[in-house]
Amino acid sequence: MTETERAVDDAERAREQGGDERRLRLPSGWPRPHWSRIRRLVPDELGVLVVLGLLIAGIGIPYPDFLDTDNLLTTAHNSVYISLMACGMVFALAMREVDLSVGGTYAMCLVVGALLVRDGMAPWLAVPVILLTGIAAGVFNALVTTLLALPSFIVTLGTLMLFRGVGLALADGKQITDLPLNDSFFTLAGGDAGGVPFALWVLIAVVVVLTVVLTRTRFGARVRAIGSNPDAAEFSGIPVVRTRVQALALSGLTTACAAALALAFYGAGDPTLGQGYELQAIAACIIGGTPLAGGRGSVVGAVAGAMILSVVASGLVFFEVPINWTSFATGGVILVAVAADSALRRSGRRRR
Repeated sequence: MTETERAVDDAERAREQGGDERRLRLPSGWPRPHWSRIRRLVPDELGVLVVLGLLIAGIGIPYPDFLDTDNLLTTAHNSVYISLMACGMVFALAMREVDLSVGGTYAMCLVVGALLVRDGMAPWLAVPVILLTGIAAGVFNALVTTLLALPSFIVTLGTLMLFRGVGLALADGKQITDLPLNDSFFTLAGGDAGGVPFALWVLIAVVVVLTVVLTRTRFGARVRAIGSNPDAAEFSGIPVVRTRVQALALSGLTTACAAALALAFYGAGDPTLGQGYELQAIAACIIGGTPLAGGRGSVVGAVAGAMILSVVASGLVFFEVPINWTSFATGGVILVAVAADSALRRSGRRRR
């Protein structure tokens, strides 16, 4: 067993040993599993997925049109950009870091890609540049955080405005248009594939890959170990600085991926897009079961959380609620989700 795996095991064991665990009352001779073992049989994402299903049913019963396939696909597609940001944000939050710059990174990458395409670069060749721009933004966040010994919350709050300012300056404060919309990049990446928006296929692939990375790779184990106990992780030899750089670079990469898909879908580069996306991405992670305290996370749960936010926004339209109440409803969903998550955790600790 490596030092990383041993640190993760120690952290998880300490998290579970909150006192003497109560045992199930079973007939004599039967195995007597611990509550913690039973709890492991239930996926962490089950709760948020059930809430998502109940929410869809609650809107679809009085308004059957909501359950129309096209409407559900549109609602899911509307959540793709936040979902991709949340996928990367999970890794930052799991190791007690926060990336508030994703909204600015998104706008900057979108503008960079639009400028390159407008100036003659083939759209498909512009995609790697967009992705590298996002990675560079994430690495910059990590280096400033490390060199200045500042919380990532403060650093990325500053780079949020910095990156957005770069995007506005490059675009001269205007929307970048006159792009070759007949190119396959816009018709394919911005359209449908097999009757499903292309962006949704990309999201599914990202979720599968990052779920494996978080739960089955050494990098994912390091992220969780650092989030569980940073001091113990550093003492055990885990490269904390390098892992921080990798986690924030990954957050920038998934944000840049969202920007590339947005460029293909909208067919223009708008430097004002992405405002408030950083808070929605964090909210999606929290709703999906990734705590700010670190130590664990769920990519699937984060995407489900983003879907819940999108379903709520879409449902308000069917209930004819004024658009001004959208933020109110979103905030209410976040508070309820956080409160429910806290209550479930307290209940779980009492059972042990």
